[in-house]
Amino acid sequence: MNLSDRQYLLEQHRQTLLACSRCPAMIRPVVSGKPVLSPILLIGQAPGDKEGALGRPFAWTAGKTLFKWFAQIGLDEASFRERVYMAAVCRCFPGKNPKGGDRVPNAQEIEQCAAWLQAEVELLQPKLIIPVGKLAIQQILPVDKLSDVIGGLHRLSFHGHDTDVIPLPHPSGASTWHRTQPGASLLEAALATIQAHAAWQHVIAG
Repeated sequence: MNLSDRQYLLEQHRQTLLACSRCPAMIRPVVSGKPVLSPILLIGQAPGDKEGALGRPFAWTAGKTLFKWFAQIGLDEASFRERVYMAAVCRCFPGKNPKGGDRVPNAQEIEQCAAWLQAEVELLQPKLIIPVGKLAIQQILPVDKLSDVIGGLHRLSFHGHDTDVIPLPHPSGASTWHRTQPGASLLEAALATIQAHAAWQHVIAG
């Protein structure tokens, strides 16, 4: 399949994704990044309550921190959004948890949204996957403690595609993990590993 065919299919995929209404408890609209044919696939957890209105993932406080991380290794927010495909475990806002914070998507919601992610992996054939946050990492790697998986590169098969995976912690302001040790050092190591990866260098080169 040539590049123009893959680009067309990716754009069609995104249009179908944006019309999804499989999960009745999820709060629409569907939030998706741009249909970028990229060697890098970023996987977030789920949009917050601001992203739907703004129409893009990581558009609020956590996103500011995330894009500061990426700017440190050579890619500002605008360039990142144009050059990296941004997906998520779930693409709609799950709603608030009565006990505080956002509701964690349930297993059925995660499974139903996984079909979109599988299609994206098949279309993109990514050289590098960056899962952000424990929920996203868990879809790819077994993880008990973040310190067991963040800071290194993992070579594995995801949805039948062999790829490199470099996990990142969630950039939430409510989390202290990435601001205290050993998290801060592991985050620094993970970002350095991303920066050195051939797919990142390719994306920076434009």
